[in-house]
Amino acid sequence: MSTAGAGGAAAAALLLAVASGVIPAAAAEQPLAPAEKCRVEDKRLAELSGLASDGSAWYAISDGGSSLRVFVLDPADCSVRGVRTASNDPYDVEDLALGRDGSLWLADTGDNRRRRDGIALHVMPPGGGTTLYRLVYPDGPHDAEALLLDRAGVPHIVTKEPLGAAGIYRPGAPLTADHTVPLERVGSISLRSTQTPGGPVRGAFGSVLVTGGAVNQDGTLVAIRTYTEAYVYNAPDGDLVAAFQREPLRIPLPNEQQGEAIAWEPDGGLLSASEGNQPVRRIPGVAVAARTPGAQDEDAGSAPPPPGGDADQAQPPANPVGTGMSTGQALLLAAALAGLLIFVTRRLRRRTR
Repeated sequence: MSTAGAGGAAAAALLLAVASGVIPAAAAEQPLAPAEKCRVEDKRLAELSGLASDGSAWYAISDGGSSLRVFVLDPADCSVRGVRTASNDPYDVEDLALGRDGSLWLADTGDNRRRRDGIALHVMPPGGGTTLYRLVYPDGPHDAEALLLDRAGVPHIVTKEPLGAAGIYRPGAPLTADHTVPLERVGSISLRSTQTPGGPVRGAFGSVLVTGGAVNQDGTLVAIRTYTEAYVYNAPDGDLVAAFQREPLRIPLPNEQQGEAIAWEPDGGLLSASEGNQPVRRIPGVAVAARTPGAQDEDAGSAPPPPGGDADQAQPPANPVGTGMSTGQALLLAAALAGLLIFVTRRLRRRTR
């Protein structure tokens, strides 16, 4: 068989595998690629750590400060359109979430030295004013940089753990401004280290530290990020805890200086941003890719806990039955099918001579 014939057979085998569902269609497409949108040049956002989008504006916060400040950015050029402020004096605001009613939730959860007795959430409604909610962990202080707001408006906090799994916490009672509400640990996330470059921590260590999070508008997709990667989980029923037991879609991020911000856009794209007056990058098509069966990367990160157990206690094989094969496995299978097709074609041609 000629080279052209062999190439045609390989292509036919690949198409056959995709059509039959052996290889997910997403595996035959180009990988998701972050593209620079604009650069944040305002020095007040030199420590940008949280980001949210409503489609017409971006909302950004910076670490530190003695009052609450949310910067409203123009998505066209990252310029500051305005600033929403409140007199609350925070300890260490680390993330930002946009509620379905337009309220801005600021996660005052930073605690690098793990010495805080409690943490706080500051909620800024569209009409002005601020409500302060105080919360306390059930198991001692934690550093946390990721705030997730589910479709019911319940906040979930994901801790930043240098050793072991990141904890997922949510209020154990309705939020009230009158007294401190206890948090309860409802799950955990274990991420596998990668060799993707980026972040202030050298080696693979920084690739497992959770530095931000976001939930899409309808609450069916949740993204967390590390210094080097974004992970997207399906939450079809809006249950964030259950979502983290599924295999995620892994997206390597560009070599960011100190990436701590991630946000969904209404069209299903993701935004990624870093400290250091770095570019804001957009990753289109993430929602579609995350919902494509089998599109998840087998080495992506968290593995589901065993039935009735916690992810901290045991981990199943990297690619458990039912999670689909990885892109690499799919392409190897396609190559094998192509080789088999070439072999069979040659045998048939010999028999007809």
